Amino acid sequence: MILWLCLCWGFSPSAAQPDSELMARYLEEQLLADYSVLEQVARRVPRQAKFLQRLETRPRMSEFHVRSTIISRYAFTTVSCTMVNSGSEAREAVFEMQIPAAAFISNFTMSIGNKTYYGEVTGKEKKNSTDDKERHKKPSSPSEGRENGSETFKASVFIPRKMQARFILHYEELLQRRLGKYEYTVSIRPQQLVGRLRVEVNILENSGIVNLEVPPLRNSKQKGNGKAEGDVSPPPSTVIGHTKTLAKVTFNPSVVEQTRIARNGILGDFIIRYDVNRELSVGDVQILNGYFVHYFAPTDLPPLPKNVVFVLDSSASMVGTKLKQTKEALFTILQDLRPEDHFNIIGFSNRIKVWQQDRLVPVTPNNIRDAKKYIHNMSPTGGTNINEALQTGAKLLNDYIAQNDIDARSVSLIIFLTDGRPTVGETQSSKILSNTKDAIRDKFCLFTIGIGNDVDHKLLERMALENCGMTRLFQEDEDAASHLKGFYDEIGTPLLSDIRVDYPEDDVEQVTQNFFPNYFNGSEIIIAGKLINRTSDKLHVEVTASNSKKYILLKTDVAIDLPSRNDIRGVPGLEDGKGDNNYIERAWSYLTIKELLNSRLKSDDSQEKDNLMEKAKSMALAYNFVTPFTVLKMKEAGFHSEPPQEEFISPSTDGIGEKVQSLQGHKAPSGIRRGQDKQRIKISKTSADGDPHFVIDFPSRKFSVCFNIDGEPGDILRLVSDHRESGVTVNGQLIGAPAPPNGRKKHRTYFSTITILSNKPERSYLEITPKRVILDDGERLVLSCGRSAVVRSRSLEVSISAYSNITVTIRDSISFVILIHHYKKPAPYQRNHLGFYISNSKGLSSDSHGLLGQFLSHEVKLLQESLNTSGQEVGQNQTEALKANPTNTLQVKGRLIPVVWKQRRIFNGQQEVDCWFAKNNADKLIDGSYRDYLASHPFDTGSTFGTINSL
Repeated sequence: MILWLCLCWGFSPSAAQPDSELMARYLEEQLLADYSVLEQVARRVPRQAKFLQRLETRPRMSEFHVRSTIISRYAFTTVSCTMVNSGSEAREAVFEMQIPAAAFISNFTMSIGNKTYYGEVTGKEKKNSTDDKERHKKPSSPSEGRENGSETFKASVFIPRKMQARFILHYEELLQRRLGKYEYTVSIRPQQLVGRLRVEVNILENSGIVNLEVPPLRNSKQKGNGKAEGDVSPPPSTVIGHTKTLAKVTFNPSVVEQTRIARNGILGDFIIRYDVNRELSVGDVQILNGYFVHYFAPTDLPPLPKNVVFVLDSSASMVGTKLKQTKEALFTILQDLRPEDHFNIIGFSNRIKVWQQDRLVPVTPNNIRDAKKYIHNMSPTGGTNINEALQTGAKLLNDYIAQNDIDARSVSLIIFLTDGRPTVGETQSSKILSNTKDAIRDKFCLFTIGIGNDVDHKLLERMALENCGMTRLFQEDEDAASHLKGFYDEIGTPLLSDIRVDYPEDDVEQVTQNFFPNYFNGSEIIIAGKLINRTSDKLHVEVTASNSKKYILLKTDVAIDLPSRNDIRGVPGLEDGKGDNNYIERAWSYLTIKELLNSRLKSDDSQEKDNLMEKAKSMALAYNFVTPFTVLKMKEAGFHSEPPQEEFISPSTDGIGEKVQSLQGHKAPSGIRRGQDKQRIKISKTSADGDPHFVIDFPSRKFSVCFNIDGEPGDILRLVSDHRESGVTVNGQLIGAPAPPNGRKKHRTYFSTITILSNKPERSYLEITPKRVILDDGERLVLSCGRSAVVRSRSLEVSISAYSNITVTIRDSISFVILIHHYKKPAPYQRNHLGFYISNSKGLSSDSHGLLGQFLSHEVKLLQESLNTSGQEVGQNQTEALKANPTNTLQVKGRLIPVVWKQRRIFNGQQEVDCWFAKNNADKLIDGSYRDYLASHPFDTGSTFGTINSL
């Protein structure tokens, strides 16, 4: 028996194609005859007799099954294939499977007759063996190499006559988010019609599955093109079902359905795309058995301005379709640039041609028009001077950054495209890499694109890796225009810069990369690590980043549940036969190995490269991954061993949602942080909270005044109005609720929305509800009230304490605290609502007004005599004696108001206030009447008392 096994880049040559007569014969055997098809087959049989004789010598594939489970983006895939030799002599069978280049093979088993062979991952010797040379002798295909392509796994055996062989392949991968979706791809290329063909994919995402789609099968020429053209319906026989957190997708075409897709067997990729629910928060942190994985992909962020230099190959090799498609893509890309962006274009061959010398230009209609003319007139000629082109682009961008007062939080980048290798100037790859790194100096990122088979993809990949960028490689016959536009869409909308994710040093170890220069819209940042303190009940997480003019700090404590609650190994259908299925640990090992491989690729030190190789090899052996430093060797399990069973991971729909729900620890257990956060808040008694109850504190007088406002649902009350002086206005909108039984009121009212507006030194506003905070200072930012966060801009700071309060500080001299009142099981007369507290009013002017603002700079006197006698002011030491008097008098701006002594609870009932209560809806206590304090809309700034203006 001859047995060989290999793993190679690119595609292997296709075997002989099955004949239509075989299809017809198979249809008859399975009682699935389609008469219209059979009539067509019968007409073709006489012309292909010789081909049929040759075809019969090849083993027939009777079964092809793919089963996959995706748990929180980590995919386990099992491919099972059975081939039958019905001939009279031994025949060679070739099992061939394309797998994603980013995936790691974790197991392979096969049985031939009554013999079983299993794969064992072993370390690769430094000196390549004959098998290794066989693997590398074929040049890699640019479009199918590395992370954005596929590899071909191939196993060849001789099957004895009248027997069958079964192959079972396992591989694992961590799905990457691109353009707002995860994409899982299964290659279906049996090269013949298959009796039983089935693909089953189970997805478990506790965040919630959204935008699940299954596009038509994709052939190799469409690979990488995320947009389907024409028909967008799923392949025939596809069944899609899902709940909020669990999805199941099956593809089970009959032979007739296979012939309708492709007469000689399916040749394409079965694709599933989806996303998960997310929001601007610290992200989704999952913890299991001493390991954690952290997914961070915020939404609702305004784009950052970008400074981009396009460096385009215009050498003679770009002639024809490649340059034409590049121009088409650039025309579209230029149209997508935003008004706040700046750009320039460099064309290079053996000469370097800069469109706009020594500067980047703003995005204007005229500049876009002129740029398109420049690109249109580019003609292919000369050689390829990669080194000088990159040096010119880097100098252009460095000079622009240094000489112009650009926004420090804008994103600068170079997009470099070529179809060949360096032929002019510096041609040594190591020197080009060194020169490029020295020129960029970690100030911006380089993104590289390669087209065609002649490109030096290793050079492009390393240039991107060393300069915080990414690379994409496309085949010459692919739709380069859509590929280029798709790649630009991935990086064209930066949302955050300088992202750093921190955990307490005493709590974690072996954490993967935790600093990222940029976060692009539609992508995702993933960090994983090990826990040191296994007895702790929480893990503190902080994310810091910049967004345009804002500095953002997000923080939370993630609950660490007991291992028994998170361990899913005991759930039926989730074992893989290895005794350990901690998918979070495997995700951590996957990321760690990938980073070690990238670090080795970037390193120029031979000793460091060897150390990185040994670390990667050691971890790959520990987790049974086939990597560039490990190989899969086949061993016979024994003559009488049992045939291999198809082992796969498939989550059961019975109870698994509840079982794994605790894995997603978004917040600390109730009560851990809320009490701590409230104790840290510096707050005054001056407030409007509850139904709503108003309290005015007069510290110099050592007493407080309180009153109620009986408003109507939908009314918007002006709480603070100082628009003309300090530029600050605060409005509160009321929501209604039924009155409690036996109550005096016909209904209750609460603040459902607090709006804070400021127009100095620049316009901005905050809209706060019990669920979210919207900050708009020209760029809209949405924050959840359920996640702790800090956002700072030039004159404004917003600090959110999860599910507790929001502190707003304006110019360091004005501070407001908004309390969040949440009811887990509200009574009919209760509503989630807000309370408004003034913490610091120093920055407000003496002319400020509003239901609260009018008292901040005006004194109130408490008089000892009743209303019908001449009043005498009460001293501070006499206030206590007046408490026994049921009725006393306040003097406010010459007005006399009867008041009674009351006690009020504020700040969620944690603080008790003694106050003088003014009855009758604060009649005579406030200037004017209640209706004078009604705003027409939440953004009404009413610059003077009784007037209405809009911001």
